[in-house]
Amino acid sequence: MPFARLAAAPTPVSRIGLGLAAVGRPGYLNLGRDRDLPPGRSVEELRTRAHDLLDAAYEQGVRYVDTARSYGRAEEFLAGWLAAHPQATDLVVGSKWGYTYTAGWRTQADSHEVKNHALATYERQITETRDLLGDRLDLYQIHSLTPESPALTDRALHERLAALGAEGVTIGCSVSGPDQAAAIHAALAVEVAGQPLFRTIQATYNVYEHSAGPALEAAHGAGRSVLVKEALANGRLAGEAAPPAVRGIAGELSTTPDAVALAFVLRAPWVEVALSGAATVAQLDTNLRALALPLDEERLERLDALGEEAGEYWRTRAGMPWG
Repeated sequence: MPFARLAAAPTPVSRIGLGLAAVGRPGYLNLGRDRDLPPGRSVEELRTRAHDLLDAAYEQGVRYVDTARSYGRAEEFLAGWLAAHPQATDLVVGSKWGYTYTAGWRTQADSHEVKNHALATYERQITETRDLLGDRLDLYQIHSLTPESPALTDRALHERLAALGAEGVTIGCSVSGPDQAAAIHAALAVEVAGQPLFRTIQATYNVYEHSAGPALEAAHGAGRSVLVKEALANGRLAGEAAPPAVRGIAGELSTTPDAVALAFVLRAPWVEVALSGAATVAQLDTNLRALALPLDEERLERLDALGEEAGEYWRTRAGMPWG
């Protein structure tokens, strides 16, 4: 499997990483969960599913795993897997802080997560993450920055993040929403003691949502590592939910729509890592086919033509049910 490097990370990481959002909690904003997960979605069932995915991913060469404090018990599941696999010292571990999980292991809840980028939230959540992951934490990101986030201007927070960076943990941020590009440029400008604070940028970029592309290219040009989330648009680019153009290209190449969608992301030279949000080992297997999938200019043009206006994309996403 091809490898890239995250800025300042201690080991190489694979160009496709495994995200644990889909298997760390019973409810998530993704299509097809009624088919993909065990009916009960108990803690032990999802722990087993997460461990099965980690086993399969590691065996196939995946060396980056992405989690977050708000992904239910995903950090806990990962910590248990790491303890059972002491040989996996080359697995790079990223997590995120800034959202608190509030659904109480329910699929139907008034609130699944609450966002807060205050220093007090960071102090609480870095302690919680360290309690679970210890010194295996390689990358810690602010979760879903937007241009109005106080985390962009909170100097006390910046100093605390820089102190964590001085301990060897890469500091990064993820961005979300229709103004991702503005949030990325604002993050690139944040410095502590004359040095850039955020070494990695994670953003939504996919066949439908192109708006962050130029800003991500600029981030890469400025020496930041770029990670892409939601490459399958929360399931809208997978299986029968994928649009006819994506399914058509998949048929032409004897592959699956998810592989086509991920290959579209990976063809960008400024993408270090694209995340697989697989909920089953079979989905992970087809996701990984993207690494060897050729997309010629004509097919790329057909995929580019599917791009949506950013506001429309994010309104559609916001209207999706937590299933």
